[in-house]
Amino acid sequence: MDLITPEIGLLFWQTIVFLVLILILAKFAWRPILGAVKEREDSINNALSSAEEARKEMQNLKADNEQLRKEARAERDAILKEARELKEKVLASATEEAQTKADMIVAQAKESIEMEKKAAMAEIKSQVANLSIEIAEKVIRKELSSKEKQHQMINEMLGDVTLN
Repeated sequence: MDLITPEIGLLFWQTIVFLVLILILAKFAWRPILGAVKEREDSINNALSSAEEARKEMQNLKADNEQLRKEARAERDAILKEARELKEKVLASATEEAQTKADMIVAQAKESIEMEKKAAMAEIKSQVANLSIEIAEKVIRKELSSKEKQHQMINEMLGDVTLN
């Protein structure tokens, strides 16, 4: 029961031991403990500030990335538009060139047809003239088979010439 009801001497020595312990702890333990706590607090604060800086940097990078994306899209659209315009120009040029060549071929074909037509007409005229001469020759030979018919025809022709 001595521990439950302590005497004054025991309280005195316990107080002195306690104070000595506090002085020893204050001199040797509190500073390193407080230094470690302070160091830990500083490292936590540094980590928080680094995290905040990293977050801000990430936001800036996101904004820069989004800006680069927009610029890339705009450049892509411009390139596609230029490609479409170039395609249309090439198609228009090719179409125009093909139309010009087609017109030239048609004109040459018409000219060729016209020349062949004229040549055919000239040949037909020459054949018709030859046939007409042959027919006339045969008819005249038949009609002028006798001398009397020949004289009669000559007289008729002379009469037509003087009348006209």
